[in-house]
Amino acid sequence: MTLAPPPSDLADTVLARLVVGYATAADPVRAEQSGAYLKGVAPFLGIPAPQRRALSRQVLDALPRPDERDCVAIALRCWELPEREYQYFAVDYLRRHVGRLSSGFLPVVRHLVSTVSWWDTVDALAAHLAGGLVGADRALAAEMDTWIADENMWIARTALLHQLTYKDATDTERLFGYCLRQSGHPDFFIRKAIGWCLREYAKTDPAAVRDFVEGARDRLSPLSVREALKNL
Repeated sequence: MTLAPPPSDLADTVLARLVVGYATAADPVRAEQSGAYLKGVAPFLGIPAPQRRALSRQVLDALPRPDERDCVAIALRCWELPEREYQYFAVDYLRRHVGRLSSGFLPVVRHLVSTVSWWDTVDALAAHLAGGLVGADRALAAEMDTWIADENMWIARTALLHQLTYKDATDTERLFGYCLRQSGHPDFFIRKAIGWCLREYAKTDPAAVRDFVEGARDRLSPLSVREALKNL
């Protein structure tokens, strides 16, 4: 399903400033290197992260805080632009304003995760947007139960990683259940995500993770096991 950006005066201003500001810092050589590093998923302008964030602060200087419609418009319009730095801007912007978003924003997160997908945007959207929305409205966990079974591996990876920052608030039954649900997945990015979410929760409850991994070792991939137990 394609989502259309809603009208937003703030988005008009932000995008006008953003395109001009980022264009001034474009570096074709660095752009080629960045594109190669991310396997050609998207073209780049070639702006280093510190410079990009400084330019973003200039873009947003003196602008009002957004409402949810503004956030939807800004995110979707950035996703329509080809260069990856615009999507990085959108992710940073949404992370900053996640507390202003309602449960109704989750379909937008799904669209962003499943469009021009790679770990560089998906992981932040998973941990900070999907995770933030589910943390604020636990009824959305049922939607994660659907996502973990999705054929799109980036949607499934988002479900695996959405509790990454939860610590003591982690729903361990869901965490371990999701890991088992995708334990046979052949793709590196799913197997890595299983290990990563377990390793992160091990900082909170190492015994629970160790017991889970030992009990499920015959179902988990060696990569998932290795990542999960890295710090134990």
